[in-house]
Amino acid sequence: MGNPAYQPTPPQPDPLAEVKVSPTSERLAVLEPFEPFPTKDLQNLRVLYKVKGQCTTDTISAAGPWLKYKGHLPNIAENTLITAVNAATDEVNVAYDVDGSSHSIPDLAKKWKEQEQPWLVVAEHNYGEGSAREHAALQPRYLGGRIILAKSFARIHETNLKKQGVVPLTFVSEHDYDKIDACDTVDTNGLYQVLKNSGAGEITLTVTKKNGETVTIPVKHTFSKDQAGFVLAGSALNLLAKRGQPPQAQL
Repeated sequence: MGNPAYQPTPPQPDPLAEVKVSPTSERLAVLEPFEPFPTKDLQNLRVLYKVKGQCTTDTISAAGPWLKYKGHLPNIAENTLITAVNAATDEVNVAYDVDGSSHSIPDLAKKWKEQEQPWLVVAEHNYGEGSAREHAALQPRYLGGRIILAKSFARIHETNLKKQGVVPLTFVSEHDYDKIDACDTVDTNGLYQVLKNSGAGEITLTVTKKNGETVTIPVKHTFSKDQAGFVLAGSALNLLAKRGQPPQAQL
């Protein structure tokens, strides 16, 4: 009472209101919805990077000066995995394309995204350990990442990946980490049915090596019914937005 800024009845939100962001802003960008999961298993994914050792949320999305770009996904995605160690070469932030050319990890991810080449990352134990940084899941998704295959995950980050439509999988046998390398091609078997069945079922990966040899790798998942719905919709936000529409708009 007496405060001229006080509004006893706040204005009702208008879902049709335009959010205006300057096209030249370096700190804010409109977040476009991610595409839904295809109505079949993921095919012809390519291994972008095989990480050696620890891969924390700070490895995936560095903090410090990068945090000024938290509202601009294209800009902050430029730091994706830039301190990750290459399992084959021990180099940091050096990824190799199928033609042998070297790139930073974000640059190769952007190149493959432009070529509509979906990709996955292979990692070791406790992938995503650290602070629950949402951008560590947002950035790979934005750059075209569809799967993270690891020996184990930090629990919160595993959930964050599902919320952004990224599929976290773990090896049934950790020794299978040695059977897959950067630029291998990967097909999923059973993933789509697991998602459609609310998390019930088993998944294997068919890995095609550069020499044409194929290897079958059994993997585990932890999808709940809700989390399977997130991935099928493309993200948790997509699913919640759809639920907020009138019935005729959902058809």
